Amino acid sequence: MSIMCHRARIMPWRTLRFNESVCNPYNADFDGDEMNLHVPQTEEARTEALMLMGVQNNLCTPKNGEILVASTQDFLTSSFLVTRKDTFYDRSSFTLLCSYLGDGMENIDLPTPALIKPVELWTGKQLFSVLVRPNAHTKVFLNLAVQEKIYSKKKGKKEGGEEVKETMCGRETMCPNDGYVYFRNSELLSGQVGKATLGNGNKDGLYSVLLRDYNSHAAASCMNRLAKFSARFIGNHGFSIGVDDVQPGEHLNRQKKKEIDGGYKKCHDLISLFAKGALALHPGCNAAQTLEHNITGVLNEIRSIAGNVCMDTLHWRNSPLIMSQCGSKGSPINISQMVACVGQQSVGGRRAPDGFLNRTLPHFPINSKTPAAKGFVANSFYTGLTATEFFFHTMGGREGLVDTAVKTAETGYMSRRLMKGLEDLSVFYDQTVRNASGGIVQFLYGDDGMDPAKMEGKDGMPLNLDQLFMKVMATCPQRGSDTLSPVGIKQMLEDKFLQHDTSSDGGCSAEFKKNLTEFLDKRIELMKCTRRALHLHEDHVEKKDSCLEESIAAIISGISAKQLQVFLDTCLSRYQSKKIEAGASIGAIGAQSIGEPGTQMTLKTFHFAGVASMNVTLGVPRIKEIINAAKKISTPIITAQLLSRKDVLSARIVKGSMEKAVLGEVAATIQTVLKSSLPNLVVKLDMQLIETLHMGISADSVKLSILNHPKLKLKSEHVRVIDRAKLRIYPAGTDKLKLQLELHNLKSILPKVIVKGIPTVERVVIDEVKVNNATERYQLLVEGTNLLAVMGTPGVDARKTKSNHIMETNQTLGIEAARRSIIDEIQYTMKSHGMNIDRRHMMLLADLMTYKGEILGITRYGIAKMKSSVLMLASFEKTAEHLFNASYSGRQDQIEGVSECIIMGIPMQLGTGILKVRQRLDHVPEFKYQPDPILS
Repeated sequence: MSIMCHRARIMPWRTLRFNESVCNPYNADFDGDEMNLHVPQTEEARTEALMLMGVQNNLCTPKNGEILVASTQDFLTSSFLVTRKDTFYDRSSFTLLCSYLGDGMENIDLPTPALIKPVELWTGKQLFSVLVRPNAHTKVFLNLAVQEKIYSKKKGKKEGGEEVKETMCGRETMCPNDGYVYFRNSELLSGQVGKATLGNGNKDGLYSVLLRDYNSHAAASCMNRLAKFSARFIGNHGFSIGVDDVQPGEHLNRQKKKEIDGGYKKCHDLISLFAKGALALHPGCNAAQTLEHNITGVLNEIRSIAGNVCMDTLHWRNSPLIMSQCGSKGSPINISQMVACVGQQSVGGRRAPDGFLNRTLPHFPINSKTPAAKGFVANSFYTGLTATEFFFHTMGGREGLVDTAVKTAETGYMSRRLMKGLEDLSVFYDQTVRNASGGIVQFLYGDDGMDPAKMEGKDGMPLNLDQLFMKVMATCPQRGSDTLSPVGIKQMLEDKFLQHDTSSDGGCSAEFKKNLTEFLDKRIELMKCTRRALHLHEDHVEKKDSCLEESIAAIISGISAKQLQVFLDTCLSRYQSKKIEAGASIGAIGAQSIGEPGTQMTLKTFHFAGVASMNVTLGVPRIKEIINAAKKISTPIITAQLLSRKDVLSARIVKGSMEKAVLGEVAATIQTVLKSSLPNLVVKLDMQLIETLHMGISADSVKLSILNHPKLKLKSEHVRVIDRAKLRIYPAGTDKLKLQLELHNLKSILPKVIVKGIPTVERVVIDEVKVNNATERYQLLVEGTNLLAVMGTPGVDARKTKSNHIMETNQTLGIEAARRSIIDEIQYTMKSHGMNIDRRHMMLLADLMTYKGEILGITRYGIAKMKSSVLMLASFEKTAEHLFNASYSGRQDQIEGVSECIIMGIPMQLGTGILKVRQRLDHVPEFKYQPDPILS
């Protein structure tokens, strides 16, 4: 979407300008950006550009269907200020602001004033309602409910700043911060509008709902009205930021000092426990790692508390606070760093490393682990940083700079490879996804044939059923109709599905039917709850006017036959309109959708999974590993589910049987016994440790492990079991001159003998999975490979065990499991960086990598196996080599793919080029040249 079609208005001078709402797709700002213009030369090119690339036709991103062209920055700030609860305007002010909506040619119907006596006053919310629907001729009935950033269930604060307890009335429209935005039939009833309502990256916002309920023209018109209004309003109102906006108050300074002193005391207590060796270790961590984890948690808490106090004490007119709350710019962290406390500086995800001998800087004592010595900045930007704090701050800042420089080249090359691999994939008229040579990659795009750019719901769902139901209930009221019974609702749904499945459109997917059925089941359950509360029969519904209770139940949760019919018809017709069109170049769109978020990722490699301190490679390195189909990955982890899911003792036993243990770890002593006849080694096992860790090791099992070790080459008579915890080992050689050397070798190899567990497993960590702060189950995170051995371990649920190593999954479970693993791993990596990409793009990439029956990476070797075109391979990498080999062997190129067609200058078989227009020439009359008639 960084190339789009605009209608040009020619103006003097050399400056380009366009509506600020369209800045986001171009990533453009006004600090000297340069742009290129291309003017279509023919009517055909002009029409194609306008229809396919016009701004109004590309308001949503194909990455996941979220709105991309939307209000930004000042537009959000002015909307937030106008819709505040205590904003009132008299007639002259209100009509003046209404005139800002357009250029003087619009018809605007003034609503009834909110206050009539002693003077007519209109609210800011009414002004916004006029903006959405200026007059009665505008047939736009907007219905939506959105929680803004400021939405809170708490009742608020007293004048002294004390927090009042949460109450039940603090829900939804009764939010004390006015953070629940609720539109009903284009009337703004509650809420201060901000980024969640008007901004990009949201599927439930105002423009998204206008776009799908009406059309792109309705959304663009509303956007234009808001742009004109906001620019004029904020210019007259004024909005600026100064040093006084970030000046902390006395209460904030006292609270900050109290929190920092308390936090420092906790850190010093932890350091003293560490020095004594009395620190309670975290699972899978040593003492130093546990100390770092604990101190980091304490210091992060200091900054978050200081930030919360800061946000609570600032006046509501504070400019940085307004910008943060409405989402136009900045975050609470930025404000707390300016006003209260900058916080902990991290380098590589950890506290500041030692730059000198056992200390970060020469200003601190050796081996000092105090917050100040390891990069904690207690000052704010307002008070100014000390010399050491400034140094640590620059260390943290440098990491971001280096990241930006390095990742640009990394992700750029990755995007190019993805594009070369996926460029020729498109949807054909038989719904299949094929490459240029006609090879089928998917039988149905994304398993349901839907267009990712048109998805309304979360996680790639075709429709947002809640919002659609709200619209139907608002625009199609009951008006005396009787309520349907639960049985009637289900029967009507089944009839509609049956009728739709036999239609020429081809029906709906099973998943969509299931979601629609579940949604209506919830509505039925709500109806039953209401009827139970009113002491009415749950399943048998009387006529609406039969009694007062029936009338109340109908108003609260009743659904009439007309409403249900409109709802189902709208759902099914919308579902059909969201199917992908034949000729869509889904390969190129998928490559861009996966490649583009890569540039936004930081190169931060490691991430701590809970307290388990299990390092997981994430970010760009992980995406590279997946699409390269790497045989060896940096952090292979197997997630093993247990048969006894809630039993921690069972988890410890399975962990003990799986984790690699060497003889040196479980032996109390390995002693050399020098006798004149037979010198030997005596191994004594630490049985107390073995029993504590539930390892199940005895002298007999250790004997077997020693005999099976390839380097020792000992036989059964060389190893003698004395008792349950003691063994005697004799050297294999009989040469007395070499006995000492053999004993020495034996003593060096024995501690490394694996006596328990899987040899390729480095360690196992018990991970406690919590839901709502309650332990739901225990699972094992296994650091290492050999998925087959882990699945075969007693106590492990093999059906629910998975590995993040794709090649190993392929070897163990087959190509289908590997395909699923590719999809899940890319999705997990993207989500852990806060990026939401439609699953269909990942499915297409996974299918391309696996459709040949083996996993092919998107590399020069993998693409060479996928594609047969010489010109395409030559345009990618190793140009001279491919051309030389092809000419030597006399290969032919069919010129079918995208790269080849561009090189040869012919139309490619994508989009409008997927079909050829043909005409029967035998019916065309013969054209004869004749002289022009002589006009008398």
